Amino acid sequence: MRKVNLIFGTVYGNAQFVAETLRDDIQATGREVQLFQSDALTDFIPPQDEVLLVVCSTTGQGDVPDEILPWFEMLKSQAPYLPNLKYGVIALGDSSYDTFCRAGIQFDELLTELGAHRVGLLLKVDACETMEPEVTAKAWLQIWNKQIDS
Repeated sequence: MRKVNLIFGTVYGNAQFVAETLRDDIQATGREVQLFQSDALTDFIPPQDEVLLVVCSTTGQGDVPDEILPWFEMLKSQAPYLPNLKYGVIALGDSSYDTFCRAGIQFDELLTELGAHRVGLLLKVDACETMEPEVTAKAWLQIWNKQIDS
């Protein structure tokens, strides 16, 4: 089983709560998982023999949250080609804005540009439809977790 590196970008704490909930669910399957705090991401390049899961809120005009923006920019400017990396993205947003889930979409686009392969669908969680994003994310995770090793 591949290890999962779980990274979150949050504004008000929702993405962190979702990531912590998913960490617990991933561990319950017997899979190794590491939850990264933003200060531990300075030079982190996701290992290609492991899996990356990004949980990200959107802020401002579709921006990546400030706490995770330096890592996003570092990946954009310094990351090598990652053709063997498998990843997933859970994007949190509010569909009443034109920039709905834009930060998560930006991560998906960046990882694709780096040659990585998304496992499953990009999950967009709408704050207008659900007050418990972790419930939606947990349902998505059950499918995604089975697809990682295939």
